[in-house]
Amino acid sequence: MSPFWGHLAGVMIVLMMLSFIGIWFWAWRRYHKPTFDRMAQLPMQDEDLPVDAAVQEKVR
Repeated sequence: MSPFWGHLAGVMIVLMMLSFIGIWFWAWRRYHKPTFDRMAQLPMQDEDLPVDAAVQEKVR
């Protein structure tokens, strides 16, 4: 195996690590907190939503 593949693998790992850190940083910015708080409360909302007719047929 040539040293090229080792260098290429190293560069790819660094790029993937930088991408992960960038996404992590983006998600934890204060700007996104209100949106994430609203999304976190969605499962706790107790609303009777109308069920689609196709879903009702599958249940029967």
